[in-house]
Amino acid sequence: MKRCELLPSTRYLGSKRKLLAALEHVFSDISFERAFDPFCGSGSVSYLLKCMGKEVHASDVLQWNATCTGALLASPDEAFLPALEMVLQQIPGEGTSPGFIENTFDGLFFTRDENRFIDQYIAAVSGWPAARKRSAYHVLFQAALAKRPYNLFHRANLYMRQRQVKRSFGNKTTWDTPFAVLLRRYATELTSARFASEQPVHVGRMDVDEVDFSTADLVYLDPPYMPQKGMGVDYLDYYHLLEGISLEDNDLWQQRILHRYRHMPLMGRGQSPWCRATEVSAAFRRVIGKCGDAAVVISYRSDGIPAVDELVAMLTYFGKRVTVVDLGKYTYALSRNTKSREVILVGQ
Repeated sequence: MKRCELLPSTRYLGSKRKLLAALEHVFSDISFERAFDPFCGSGSVSYLLKCMGKEVHASDVLQWNATCTGALLASPDEAFLPALEMVLQQIPGEGTSPGFIENTFDGLFFTRDENRFIDQYIAAVSGWPAARKRSAYHVLFQAALAKRPYNLFHRANLYMRQRQVKRSFGNKTTWDTPFAVLLRRYATELTSARFASEQPVHVGRMDVDEVDFSTADLVYLDPPYMPQKGMGVDYLDYYHLLEGISLEDNDLWQQRILHRYRHMPLMGRGQSPWCRATEVSAAFRRVIGKCGDAAVVISYRSDGIPAVDELVAMLTYFGKRVTVVDLGKYTYALSRNTKSREVILVGQ
């Protein structure tokens, strides 16, 4: 779809941005008007569904993901770029004292000047209307991902950026690019991608177990990946800094930090059933069981827990006719898995 070519770039782990053509083909064979995307992540599939003229209900257990998706699916805001430029012209401010991020995360993820920039940027947009603030956070989050080794926050590894060594990986040019430059780049991409939709778009922070699918025609599931080795993807741990910023309450953030860990993650780390090998099958069964008569589309990997055959059996148990679409080998960024295949399960 031509419009989807305008989807902003992202360094988000597990993004389906490069698989949208395949997903569009799958969706086009299903009759539906109202789609639910309860693991919306960066929002790429919700964006595709909006481009297809569908009513979209997107949600995620992480607030920062809901914020990014809400900004991406919003209608155009002509005043956003000028307002952002005005803020960037004022940073760094003179005579400002260290803020929460500079004081709390000094030397962990970004340099002291970069931490101070983030603190001042957050303060500058704090009084913006909610919709425009989501846009401001969206571009900040994308810039922060781009400037991180591995594009994650699961390790306190600022030293990897700063070592003067020959590098076989990583984009040091991007790491060294000022935040303001990256913010302008991502803001331009975001602005270019937006369009008004004739169908409603709903985005919010919600755990999948809290979502009511009773009005859904289609439910798209892309939960955290659990490989056969049993070490699941813990998105709260990987992106805790961005989730903390999304709280918009430094006192609450401080209370939730697990100070015993060097990288200062948030409480709840490792607790999701989607990152526990002994609980993930039951989690799938709960969600599929709630989908009722809606079509269910699952993005998956051939070596996941539960196995593909087990998911087919679950969908069949709940009255679905199942098709498995094999997309062949597909390697995600940073993944060393060269044997697994990307598959899409369709239950109708």
